Amino acid sequence: MGVLFLTVFVDLVGFSIIFPLFPEMLDHYVERDGTESLIGSLAAWLGEFTSHPDPDRQRLYTTALFGGILGSIYSALQFVFAPIWGRLSDRTGRRPILLISISGLALAYLVWVFAGSFELLLLSRVVAGIMGGNISVATAAVADITGEKDRAKGMGMIGAAFGLGFILGPAIGGMLSGIDLTDAGFPGLNRFSAPALAALGLSVWNLVWVKFRLPETLPPERRASSTAHARSFNPLRLLSGHNLPEGVSGTNLVFFLYQTAFAGMEFTLVFLAKERLGYKPHQMMWIFIYVGLLIALVQGGVVRRLAPRLGERRLIRIGLAMLVPGLLIVGWAPSVFPFYGGLALLAIGSALVSPCLSALVSLYTPSDRQGEVLGVFRSVGALSRAIAPIIAGLVFWKFGSQWPYYGSALVMLAPLLLSARLPSPRDD
Repeated sequence: MGVLFLTVFVDLVGFSIIFPLFPEMLDHYVERDGTESLIGSLAAWLGEFTSHPDPDRQRLYTTALFGGILGSIYSALQFVFAPIWGRLSDRTGRRPILLISISGLALAYLVWVFAGSFELLLLSRVVAGIMGGNISVATAAVADITGEKDRAKGMGMIGAAFGLGFILGPAIGGMLSGIDLTDAGFPGLNRFSAPALAALGLSVWNLVWVKFRLPETLPPERRASSTAHARSFNPLRLLSGHNLPEGVSGTNLVFFLYQTAFAGMEFTLVFLAKERLGYKPHQMMWIFIYVGLLIALVQGGVVRRLAPRLGERRLIRIGLAMLVPGLLIVGWAPSVFPFYGGLALLAIGSALVSPCLSALVSLYTPSDRQGEVLGVFRSVGALSRAIAPIIAGLVFWKFGSQWPYYGSALVMLAPLLLSARLPSPRDD
């Protein structure tokens, strides 16, 4: 469990370490590559698209949309590859797939360290997005080693890894953003090489742990049968609900709507903090530390105690009900105190929802299809993270910083209502 915890943690660090860097990254690469380059052309197009009489506000909107595009590329690739990695792990075992994907993540971060041009940065995010789909394999491995009654506890520990990754990813990005390695004399080093180097070090550490400390969790006799080999690898077909166990399609829909609303908030948070509170990258790290610490505490401690008593479905409804006022408060908050109060509701609510949804999907699924079905589940989340930053960025630009939160609160009512219709897991 410790090795799997580390795998998910490193994945979230790699995903989120770039968050506080978005507002500074666009200017850096336009200045370095020139206005005629790919990034220069993209910046010019976004600048025309977000035309505003206030140049500071236009620049904020431009960087928000730029960050949305970059984040969406990463998540879109996870959407495609999470079911594929999960399916492959059902056939060959979890350990070899984790070794391959973690090695790929390390390579992606190595490219980022020396990403002197925007094209190399883009390449690193593409490779990281492809390999980042391994989180479905780690989740399936947790299902392999936990019984049905302890499934929510296991998913809670994985959720705690999400929370801690969400803490340290942006915190590392914010803390190391002030370290400039360009004078070290190596070609390709840039203003963001220090955070990239940290992500690379964590990935290598994770690779060593998996290599020497993780036994195979899926023995040959429990792997997918020969009939499973004929199933489609097409993620769109997988997400259609075709051939999924009872209850999974409904849970996937709840997860998609919830994650779309939450990811839109998550992405625009740094831009709201910059506009409304005047936060710099090193100050933004405290937002993520605060939210991530609450998520880790609830998922690592509260969920594992409450899930056996109240059941996953009830905890999901409680969490979703907390998210609606949390979104409204953060969107309205005129100062630091209500802002952090709303964030507390968001952190606790999401900490209840995410691991319990994972546990439900796992409980609905037979043992030889855990990787496949949990891969589809994680792919649904990646799809929501691919589209939410673009939608939230457009709403942020068109209507103002509060409206992504008010809109997300409205969207969150749908999964709250739908969650009441989820069937009981088979061990109820």
